[in-house]
Amino acid sequence: MTEDWLDHLQGTHKKYQTWWEGIFNTNKFDQRIIKGRLEELKTTRAEGNVDNLLYYFSEGVHGNMASMGAPELYENGADEDKELVGQYIQELVEGLQQIADFPDNVLGLQDKIDFFSRTSQAHGKSALMLSGAGSLAPFHFGVCRNLFSQDLLPKIISGSSAGAIIAAIFCSYNDQELAELLGPSEMEQKFKAVHDGYSKTQSMLDADDVLSIIDAWIPDITFAEAFNRTGRYLSISVAPAELHQQSRTLNSITTPNVFLRETIQASCAIPGIMKPVTLAAKKTEGDKVPYVKSRSWIDGSVTDDLPANRLRRIFGCNFFITSQTNPLVLWSISSPRSASVAGDFYDFWQTTCKEWIKTIYPHTQHYVQNLYPLNIMTRMWYSMFTQDYTADVNILPKQTLVEPTSILEKISPEKAMELVLEGERQAEPNIERIKNCTKLGAKLDSILNNLAKTNLCDLTADNPSAQKSNTKLKRNKVKA
Repeated sequence: MTEDWLDHLQGTHKKYQTWWEGIFNTNKFDQRIIKGRLEELKTTRAEGNVDNLLYYFSEGVHGNMASMGAPELYENGADEDKELVGQYIQELVEGLQQIADFPDNVLGLQDKIDFFSRTSQAHGKSALMLSGAGSLAPFHFGVCRNLFSQDLLPKIISGSSAGAIIAAIFCSYNDQELAELLGPSEMEQKFKAVHDGYSKTQSMLDADDVLSIIDAWIPDITFAEAFNRTGRYLSISVAPAELHQQSRTLNSITTPNVFLRETIQASCAIPGIMKPVTLAAKKTEGDKVPYVKSRSWIDGSVTDDLPANRLRRIFGCNFFITSQTNPLVLWSISSPRSASVAGDFYDFWQTTCKEWIKTIYPHTQHYVQNLYPLNIMTRMWYSMFTQDYTADVNILPKQTLVEPTSILEKISPEKAMELVLEGERQAEPNIERIKNCTKLGAKLDSILNNLAKTNLCDLTADNPSAQKSNTKLKRNKVKA
């Protein structure tokens, strides 16, 4: 009798377990689709027919097929589901390499370039966004260091306010230089040197302190020069100090000749605490001159803390990782937000508030447009309350409530290293998801780079004058 009862309980448990797993698989991740696509891809690869392989990938390959990029899969999903996703992505990577390895008489070089360019554009790119941070900026350092150590650091990195400093560091030094800079002793020495250079008159950072931080970490180069050094695209958000101007996201595509240091200084210029900054650019002759000298700029996090929309437009990004440490918004963010009635209600309340603010803003601005500085402050608060401060993957510090007085606090080298380590720890649970969601894009970039090199070699071999020009270009780069 007892054994029958135990068997009944076990059967009931398995039934409900299957039921719950079915709900998860139906709503969050469709295992059947991925299994079917995986078997189809294996069969197609085994046949080795180039047209069939091209057709398979042309059907559409993206990072969230069947919700395989959903955060719920990595938080609560079954191990076999995660393993299945990993197998499918690896098979996709090997399939792309198989296409790239076809001989030219089967698939010509230009056909390969066209195919991989289209596929890369369709798949999209990943980007890392570093928020305004205040004294929590070393947390960004830890997140970036973790991603860099695992070869997962995206080629597109944006930063605003203090986040711009960290973004610029990782986009100004090549991989070898970064490996040396990120050593524990080297970082600690750097933090100590910066701290020793602070003014001793007050406990809060001022404009001179921020400038000394920038000078210590960032070389005096332009956005284009930074890209040529590293192959990474740096984007920095700045906000206009004037009322009727638009915020900007500066990078090597939109503003290649603009200097990093002045841009970062502007992005860190907190209104009411630091003066607006005029940007600087390098002329053809090499002289440093004001960039749009009639305009000045302030803290980028005020209007565009996470410039996802602009990164989508400029670089074709569709997967975003953020290290979010903005002290003004941390209290309102959770990562990941659990699926619950309370969480859904909070999202609804937040969306409703944003829409209400958007509705009343034009009327409010009409009455204060000629009342300085109330007009500027109204615009700032509107931008702050209506921005989206989250991304696909949100990496947050444990410390969600920060006292306003500590936002610009001069932290010790020991505290800075603690924040670096916390950034590394908080990034780690997201690594598996980041790896799966970025692996295919990284493979496409690698193949395209190799094809571009092959194409360049072919061109220089066929054109001796082009070869000479290319040699001269390389020499100039070495001299620079």
